[in-house]
Amino acid sequence: MNTMHTHTFSKLSIALAIAVGVLFSGSNAFAAKHSKAKAAASKPAAAKKSTAATNALPPLEAQVALAPNPPALPAKAWLLMDFDSGEVLASANADEALPPASLTKMMTSYIIEQALRSGKLKPTDLVTVSENAWCRGTSTESCMYLPLNSQATVIDILRGIIVQSGNDASKAIAEHMASSEAGFAKLMNLEAQRLGMTHTTFVNPTGLPDPAHKSSARDLAILARAIIKDGAEYYPIYAEREFKYNGIKQGNRNALLYTDPTVDGLKTGHTAEAGFCLVTSSKRNDMRLISVILNTHSAQARADQTRTLLGWGYGSFEKATPMAADAVVATAKVSFGKVDTVAAGLGSPWMLTAPRGTTVQTSVELKPGLEAPVAKGTVIGKVVATSNGKPVGEAPLVAQAEVERSGWLLRAWQHIAKLFGK
Repeated sequence: MNTMHTHTFSKLSIALAIAVGVLFSGSNAFAAKHSKAKAAASKPAAAKKSTAATNALPPLEAQVALAPNPPALPAKAWLLMDFDSGEVLASANADEALPPASLTKMMTSYIIEQALRSGKLKPTDLVTVSENAWCRGTSTESCMYLPLNSQATVIDILRGIIVQSGNDASKAIAEHMASSEAGFAKLMNLEAQRLGMTHTTFVNPTGLPDPAHKSSARDLAILARAIIKDGAEYYPIYAEREFKYNGIKQGNRNALLYTDPTVDGLKTGHTAEAGFCLVTSSKRNDMRLISVILNTHSAQARADQTRTLLGWGYGSFEKATPMAADAVVATAKVSFGKVDTVAAGLGSPWMLTAPRGTTVQTSVELKPGLEAPVAKGTVIGKVVATSNGKPVGEAPLVAQAEVERSGWLLRAWQHIAKLFGK
């Protein structure tokens, strides 16, 4: 009995051990499988984070700054400009020619706006959408989604370019105004030259990649300033958050329009080559600033860097009036006139942006060899403002009165006197 019981117990022990082993083995296998699955699931997120970190550029220090402690921004180029004076308050790689992506469309829209102002175009003029201009329902590029062979008004085309960044709208208006994209690019380059955009070459109206298609942070700020100054009637379009056309509503890609009420433009851009770009204008109280971010690593980064740059600008600068508009600043000598001198003063009120808490000094430069006749309002010099030894702006000086040319007898005497240094 004892023997049999022992034997039975041994068999049960062995069976139990096997069962436990199987269960334990299964648990380990499940745990290992779960662990692998968890690792696999977390791998894309980690890889994504790693890729983003790899793509982020190192912070780029300011090369020019008119106030202390400018930010260092992880982009290939950046710039902050005072709108009123056109003075660059801080910048890095301001003149490096880089691919501008859809920032190009600022010039496209500017040319349209100038044509509307001059009467060459009317808002209700119809623009035909050719096969070249038509977007074929692709999501790989920005489109207004104009139907093939349809017609759209110039004002709708303008909105489609500014708000929706439509490549189709840009191509259609280029063909309408200059027969082809290449013909329109010539207009763009002539306008860039007129504005003083010395590091810019446009090849097309869209900003789609081309090795020769380049612009710089300084040039794009100059263009943004011209858009605001010359196109007051159309500039509010740059602040519109959305535009619906052909039943398709699209939002403006400028994230700051939704989060900062002082921002009212201008344009975003992105291609693989150009990275993420943003030109922004913001007005707080009586100060308007223009910022440019070129080739950073994400849409979030371009918005964040713009906020940082604008925050530094508004925190570091203030408006100053160096002199009264009606003040006589200097007296200029005039040869061969009925009088020998003319008062020089500002032609209009002058406000500039200067570092907070600093004193602004001014110096006068008059044109040499001024000869009569001199009309009232003629530019006869300039006044230059500096702060901490750095120029912060300048303004033209104009003749405050007319100087008539002297008669021939007096003029002969003046020539003789001048010959003998009297």
